[in-house]
Amino acid sequence: MSRLPYPKLAPGGYNALASLGHYISTETALEPVLLELVYLRASQINGCGFCIGMHSEELHKHHEPDSRVDAVADWLGSDAFTPRERAALAWAEAVTDVNASHVSDEEYAAVSEFFQEKDLVDLTFAIAMINAWNRMGVAFRAEWKTKARSSRKIEPHAEPVAPEETAAK
Repeated sequence: MSRLPYPKLAPGGYNALASLGHYISTETALEPVLLELVYLRASQINGCGFCIGMHSEELHKHHEPDSRVDAVADWLGSDAFTPRERAALAWAEAVTDVNASHVSDEEYAAVSEFFQEKDLVDLTFAIAMINAWNRMGVAFRAEWKTKARSSRKIEPHAEPVAPEETAAK
């Protein structure tokens, strides 16, 4: 059960984070599938069930096969991803788990082979954003309600189910 309806309690903060998502999805050159792969991987690392559900469904909306979606969790052992996607997934792991490596020079050099400076900054903003959403989702136990793929319209970082809505179901 969700703890708090944080979007309703702090709409200014929620909308500010949503505005960053709008920037990333409309004003950057980053491919939507690449972003969704990164969002899914960071969400897996952080254990955010809400975001894992959302971004898995978003990848399916982009016609990504189950085999690729399922492979994100073990992308290092999979041949399902392009070199650019692999670089983005490695960067997502490094930036998400900054305590492990403080994002090493080797990790920076590896991702820089596939992303120009502006794109790398935008990718890092995307990773920072999903980590913020993950922390909100985990802290307040946001719940993802899966519906049939074809009938669910997915809004980027849709509002989580409020406690009173969950209790009514």
